[in-house]
Amino acid sequence: MGNQEEMLIQKISEIYGDISNLPSLCPSKEVDMLFTELVLTCIPPVSTDVSKLSKEVQDMRCKLIKLCGEAEGLMESHYSDMLACYDNPLDHFDLFPYYSNYLKLSQLEYTLLARYVPSSPPTRVAFVGSGPLPLSSFVLAARHMQEAQFHNYDLDAAANARARFLVRGDPDMAARMEFHTADILGVTHELRGYDVVFLAALVGISHDDKVRVIEHLAHHMAPGAVLVARSAHGARAFLYPVVDPAADLRGFEVLTVHHPTDEVINSVIIARKPHGGHAAGAAVMRPCKCCEMMQGFHHFGQGSIMEEITLEELPS
Repeated sequence: MGNQEEMLIQKISEIYGDISNLPSLCPSKEVDMLFTELVLTCIPPVSTDVSKLSKEVQDMRCKLIKLCGEAEGLMESHYSDMLACYDNPLDHFDLFPYYSNYLKLSQLEYTLLARYVPSSPPTRVAFVGSGPLPLSSFVLAARHMQEAQFHNYDLDAAANARARFLVRGDPDMAARMEFHTADILGVTHELRGYDVVFLAALVGISHDDKVRVIEHLAHHMAPGAVLVARSAHGARAFLYPVVDPAADLRGFEVLTVHHPTDEVINSVIIARKPHGGHAAGAAVMRPCKCCEMMQGFHHFGQGSIMEEITLEELPS
């Protein structure tokens, strides 16, 4: 372990200790300060492979991700309740402090989808792990997939109730948003009806749970359907679980992987369920120093998009 990595882990461990001692993870000045410090610590690109860290550090990381997930859920519930006070909550999403991050992440995901999804627009989209403030679904539906029907899945009935209340002031969005309270592992034939399935980063916090969800999706999604899985890379893996494209996406053909280097935390993996059975020896993409301009997209009837994505194809 290099000196830089040692210092990083020591800093993260100290923040973890402070967060663990908090009496509550509900939004407050102290909670916001500590999680902001944690995020700023993990954002700089560091070549850290969390799978090779000591068991003690791995255990700390798992506990920290659970704390991050709990705090994120409480923050989203807090702002969902705040937004619900407006006649049309969708007009006030900029009150959420990380709204710009969701705009950038959704733009990235759409741009990657536009490259790899056939030109016919998706009409049915599923978002697994939508939560009480499903900003990703709202942004994608409003800005990028204006004709698609979105089906949002979450385990928490209260989260779905909050989310459903947010669309009441927008008839178009209300007509295109459905919310299902269900464990995705219990959803089977419905999954065959979606063109694209988004998998939220915090669905399946443990590695085994994450793989179990992905295998379930691979078994029940329609051939040709696309999975958009959110992951994490480097030190950002202390904030969110990692999806290993080579090992964890059996049953899918991995089309591309993108690791942002800005304030967008999540990596994005685009994978497709192949026709005629499970993928074997699928191509995997990874970021590199060679830049490839993705421009002039006219997919989904949205006109041209220009986005610089750093990608390199690995041998299969």
